[in-house]
Amino acid sequence: MQTTEAVNQFESFPIASPVENREWTEIIEPQTNLLDLRLGEVWRYRDLVMLFVRRDFVSTYKQTVLGPIWFFIQPLLTTLTYVIIFGNVAKLSTDGLPQLLFYMTGITVWNYFSTTLTSVSTVFTTNAAIFGKVYFPRLTMPLSIVLSNLVRFGIQLALFLGLWMYYLVTDSRIHPNWLIAVTPLLIILMGLLSLG
Repeated sequence: MQTTEAVNQFESFPIASPVENREWTEIIEPQTNLLDLRLGEVWRYRDLVMLFVRRDFVSTYKQTVLGPIWFFIQPLLTTLTYVIIFGNVAKLSTDGLPQLLFYMTGITVWNYFSTTLTSVSTVFTTNAAIFGKVYFPRLTMPLSIVLSNLVRFGIQLALFLGLWMYYLVTDSRIHPNWLIAVTPLLIILMGLLSLG
């Protein structure tokens, strides 16, 4: 008896229409697009970006004895370490290129990418106090790190280019290549990858 009543109650409910025939009253959509970076807003705050770049650049070596000379000493010492360990002890081949130039190339590019990537990955946690106090576009902080490390990269690139010019004049195995023209594009790609 109870089962018959339950079946009758179940049959008395209206059957829902298919989804295609319904009219939706509410549509939930995101407020912004995934690629909406608000670059115009970042451009309006470009003075703040430059202040952050200056702060990062000055604060890095302000407390050190040698100051900005570390921009030159750090890649030179790392390159000399690689020449001694990989070139002389391990005897790894550099395909006929001078060891100093070979390792300086990798050090210069890798320092920019690795420093930028590690700094950008912690930017929101290290600056959480600033984000809670005043509004500004959040993209300005990682962008300032990319730009301040680009200044350091420019200094180290000048050191590398000086070394390259020396070997270009003294060593017949070094030849310029047309692929050097692609270097600015590669630098932009490195910056965008580390920013992402």
